[in-house]
Amino acid sequence: MTQTVFEKLLAGWRYLLGRWPVLVHDGLAVPAAWLGAYWFRFNLDQIPDIFFDQAIAMLPIVLVWHLAFFVIFGVHRGAWRFTSTHDLSVILKSVLVGTGVVAATIFFITGLVAVPRSVFPLHGLFLIGLLIGTRIVYRLFRDNQVRRGKGKRVLIVGAGAAGDMLLKDIRRNRELDYDIVGFIDDDPVKKGREIQGVRVLDRCSSIGPLARLLQIQLVLIAIPSASAEQMRSVVESCQKAAVAFRTLPKVQDILDGTARSTDLRSVELDDLLGRDPVALDWSSMAKMIHDSKVLITGGGGSIGSELCRQVARLGPKEIILVEQNEFNLYSIGLEVEEKFPSVCVTKLLGDVCDRAAIRFIFDRHKPEIIFHAAAYKHVPMLQGQIRETVRNNTVGTMIVSEAAIENSARTMVLISTDKAVNPASMMGVSKRLSEMVVQLNNLENRTAFITVRFGNVLGSAGSVVPLFERQIQAGGPVTVTDREMTRYFMTISEACQLILQACVLGSGGEIFVLNMGEPVNIDYLARQMIRFSGKIPEEEIAIEYTGLRAGEKLTEELFHADESLAETAYEKILLAASRSIEADRLRQGLVEIESACSQYDYERVRTIATSLVPESFGSGDER
Repeated sequence: MTQTVFEKLLAGWRYLLGRWPVLVHDGLAVPAAWLGAYWFRFNLDQIPDIFFDQAIAMLPIVLVWHLAFFVIFGVHRGAWRFTSTHDLSVILKSVLVGTGVVAATIFFITGLVAVPRSVFPLHGLFLIGLLIGTRIVYRLFRDNQVRRGKGKRVLIVGAGAAGDMLLKDIRRNRELDYDIVGFIDDDPVKKGREIQGVRVLDRCSSIGPLARLLQIQLVLIAIPSASAEQMRSVVESCQKAAVAFRTLPKVQDILDGTARSTDLRSVELDDLLGRDPVALDWSSMAKMIHDSKVLITGGGGSIGSELCRQVARLGPKEIILVEQNEFNLYSIGLEVEEKFPSVCVTKLLGDVCDRAAIRFIFDRHKPEIIFHAAAYKHVPMLQGQIRETVRNNTVGTMIVSEAAIENSARTMVLISTDKAVNPASMMGVSKRLSEMVVQLNNLENRTAFITVRFGNVLGSAGSVVPLFERQIQAGGPVTVTDREMTRYFMTISEACQLILQACVLGSGGEIFVLNMGEPVNIDYLARQMIRFSGKIPEEEIAIEYTGLRAGEKLTEELFHADESLAETAYEKILLAASRSIEADRLRQGLVEIESACSQYDYERVRTIATSLVPESFGSGDER
């Protein structure tokens, strides 16, 4: 115990020694203020000897008390470079208390003989002025040094709170060799104003001319609330001006403490293609999932694994993962077990088309909520794999839904795709049939069957984004189907959160369509990815246009003309009215499809499947 106290005292003493320049300055300010008060009291004239002698005699008392209160209040702890209102209030309190104690002590010793009463308030005022004034002058001097530095010339986009905070943090961080030249902001009211002495120059559309005029080397984007359209506009302006650009870290990373505002990052595709966040009802999702057994098919895939992460946060009783890929199953299982040790994760290698295996899994684990994410998705490849496509996507859905019914599951959610709308491919046909399967089952059973339909997700396995990344890394060419091709995109995490929210909304039979925002031109996407890699499209990385392959469409649709859309309580979730189906014909067709698959009768599989989806056209080559 004694040693601990001694160590603390020693550490405190070492700290004080490290702050000796501040203590010396503040110590010198005390006699200067004390004698200055006398001088001022006698009209800036010579101080009478009797008063001067008394002032000198009392000086040690004044000095000791003030230094003591400087240490007690921590006046020496403030960094002059970043003097703030907090530091000023500490100085004010320390001087007021110290002056009061000094006055009481001197009164007790001298009875104020040869000590004018007016000296004490004058002394306090002078001391406050000296302590605060020197600190403010020093800070202004250092700020001016930084402002006139010869570092990288920088423009900050966004003259709001985030831009103000970024400027402060840059000035505090000596490692950042930045010379902040100005702000730009689209708010006309802010033009011409100054933030910490830095002027708001113009609108964002002026990035190009300003960059050339002011020799800007870097643009920092400080607009956390920027929409994807705003980000695209700023990025394109920077690219045209050939000036580098960075943006603030994600707000959630700053709140989590995993990033600082000065941890500037590259602009990512998510920033350009993402959408404004929407508030979700997490409490209702938690109520649905908490203490429930949740089964996820395709649990190792892009959507399935993210669903697993999202579900684990909501406190399920058990997560049952069914996946064919051994490594993917191992990876997501290990990740969830490490991040959510209290959640029971059951990892099962299995094929959704294996009726015996699926029945065994359902009989043993009795899942209450099923997310059916297992599916083949690669359109051009699946055109030549008709049997496997329909067997996995359609028959697999049929087998899983039958097991859900037999075990009285509460809810089954089918993860569908925009390619199921007016399908031009066998993959699209198979997914439309899957939607019809769950619609049929919902008519006849207590289990609630819900479909959630959406477009592409960024970075999913087999999607265009990782393909372009590989082609760019290889030096090109980047292959684009057509200059006019567009696709809908959203992030995997957002898609999965909306799937969970749709599950809460649904009571059975619904087709929920996720609002994907505006479609993205694939040629634009390819060019932006090339630029992000530091290359110039068509000059350093070639772009080849390959033309539409079998089963591909230039544009995708999220709903059929006969599916009237209605809004829900959530902006990004729409409800599509289900089309009527011929139940008996569909039931018979599904039996025939399963039989044809078992006999490897490709032509029969194709014929039956496309006949059940009359709006489909062309199935391409089959083998």
